[in-house]
Amino acid sequence: MKGLAVVALVMFAASAHAQVPPSPPDFTGVWAPYRGGRGADPKLAAPPASPIVLKPEYAQAFDAKRKAEADAAAKGEPIASGAVACVPYGMPRMMSVALYPIEILPTKNQITIVTEAFSEVRRIYMNVPQQPMGDVPPGYYGRSVGRWEGDTLVVDTIGVKTTVPSYQNMPHSDRMRITERVRLVATDYLHDQITIDDPVVLEKPVTYTLAYRRMPGYEMVEFVCDNNREYIDEKGGTHLRVRDR
Repeated sequence: MKGLAVVALVMFAASAHAQVPPSPPDFTGVWAPYRGGRGADPKLAAPPASPIVLKPEYAQAFDAKRKAEADAAAKGEPIASGAVACVPYGMPRMMSVALYPIEILPTKNQITIVTEAFSEVRRIYMNVPQQPMGDVPPGYYGRSVGRWEGDTLVVDTIGVKTTVPSYQNMPHSDRMRITERVRLVATDYLHDQITIDDPVVLEKPVTYTLAYRRMPGYEMVEFVCDNNREYIDEKGGTHLRVRDR
C-alpha cells in the first residue's frame, strides 16, 4: 500500500506541474507596424481581414461616406480626419497609425501601450473582471482587461464611445466589444488579432490582424498635436503647413 501511495503522490505532483502555465512571453519594447512585402515570410505578415458586413440601416450611410472620401481624395482634397483636428484615434485604430510604432510596457498588474502618433496611452488591467458594459464611462479607449492563455495575451475592451470611428472608420454602437489575441509568431515579430463584435451594427463580427516587428534600441519620439503640420482650409481641404522647426 505504501508503494501505491508513493506512486499516486508522484503522479499527482507530475500532473500539477504540467498544469502550471509557462512564463508569459516578454512583449516589452517598441514595435513598428510590419507590412511584409516581396520575399517576406508569409507567416510573419498579417493574414487577410474578414469582410465588413454592416446591417442594412448602417451599410448605406457607410458606403456613401466612403465614396465621398474616395472622390475627395481623387480630387486632391481629402476630407479632414479627426487626427488633423487634434482628436485622438482611440480604440482600435490607435494600434496601427501609418508606420508609427507603439511601445509596450508590462508591469505586475497592468500592461501599458503608448503610441508614437499623438502619444496616446492605453492601459490593460490584468487578471481582473470586466465591468458590465453599461457601467463603463464612454471614452476614446474604453476599458481593457487582459489575461494570459498560455503564450497569448487575451484582451477584452468595451466602453468606446460611439463618436470614435472604428476599424476602417466603420460606425459602431455602445455595445461594441473588441477582443484581441496578442502573441509572438517568431522572435521579434508580434501579431495582434482583433475581433470586433457589435450586435447592433454588424451582421457578423469582423476580424483582422496587425503585425509588428520589434525595434531594439529605438527611442520613442514626442508627437503631440502641435507637431501636426496639416491644416484644414475654409473649404474643408487638407494641406501641409510648411514652417521652420
